[in-house]
Amino acid sequence: MAERVDCVVIGAGVVGLAVARALAMSGREVIVLEAADAIGTETSSRNSEVIHAGIYYPKGSFKGKACVEGKNWLYDYCSRRGVPHANLGKLIVASADSQVARLRELQAKAADLGVELQWLDRREVERMEPAVNAVAGLFSPTTGVIDSHSLMLAYQGDAEDAGAMIAFLSPVTGGAVRAAGILLRVGGAEPMEIVARTVVNSAGLHACPLAASIEGMPKDRIPKHWYAKGNYFSVLGKQPFTHLVYPMPEASVLGVHVTLDLGGQCKFGPDLEWVDDLNYDVDPGRADAFYAAVRTYYPDLKDEALQPSYAGIRPKIHGPHEPQPDFMLQGPADHGVPGLINLFGIESPGLTSSPAIAAAVLRMTN
Repeated sequence: MAERVDCVVIGAGVVGLAVARALAMSGREVIVLEAADAIGTETSSRNSEVIHAGIYYPKGSFKGKACVEGKNWLYDYCSRRGVPHANLGKLIVASADSQVARLRELQAKAADLGVELQWLDRREVERMEPAVNAVAGLFSPTTGVIDSHSLMLAYQGDAEDAGAMIAFLSPVTGGAVRAAGILLRVGGAEPMEIVARTVVNSAGLHACPLAASIEGMPKDRIPKHWYAKGNYFSVLGKQPFTHLVYPMPEASVLGVHVTLDLGGQCKFGPDLEWVDDLNYDVDPGRADAFYAAVRTYYPDLKDEALQPSYAGIRPKIHGPHEPQPDFMLQGPADHGVPGLINLFGIESPGLTSSPAIAAAVLRMTN
């Protein structure tokens, strides 16, 4: 006989944990089902760990609003909870005169979104980052970096203090819509069935296939999913930067940029590699493209200085050369299944937006 529960959150990444925290703190009974043996083993632990300012997203988009709201919330939360973070700030640089007009457009677009960026001329860029070659730049004072694992531990602690429970090694293998709720089939060492009043599908890379495995979920409401791999390379020798440094964005990607961790270690990435499976190996041969991209703004990068570091994979709901869509928070009003909320395409800036996504999910369950 299936066990009956109030809320199930599928996936213990940063967004799933934020959702579980919000639901539990609102008084709901919450169980988190996680296929792996620990929190945040996929996208949440394989990213740039950046607190994004909310610069690049379309006005009126949920992604843009969630990023700005989440950024402000995170700085306060991290200070209160002792989550390691640093408000380093970042430079977006134009490496050629032909990019200056687009840089001005980006500044105006950010201002329209409520994000103020400071204009820098060549000398001001050089004063802030002597190693950077740029004709102009923008400084984002509210961009930072965070220890993503510590953030997830804080979310987990809050959720568990409010009564939530996390079941590891508990993959959801399928389900069905029933009159009493949503039945979930859970694998693992002790397979079982659970009937939940509310199910939040926060399975990240697996969210679309998981939704398709639930009998009664309209298949035409499930977007096609794509995997976009981002590779990172670390830098040998003296670390040349004190801020994050980004080139001008291209299409739906931000370009190979400089990210610093909390210890000041520099890495470059991510690039964009469309893949068919979840392989996290970094091909050393991709370094050639990294050298070419990085030297547009850091010409002193020495040969043999780049070393393969790590890779992450983003759950995309758009393919190559397609416009980047908004986050898709899909509830009963969208697909007709009572109690089911699907979180599709939650990629960057998903970490920054996690508290705002959780708040939106909470509203959808009321």
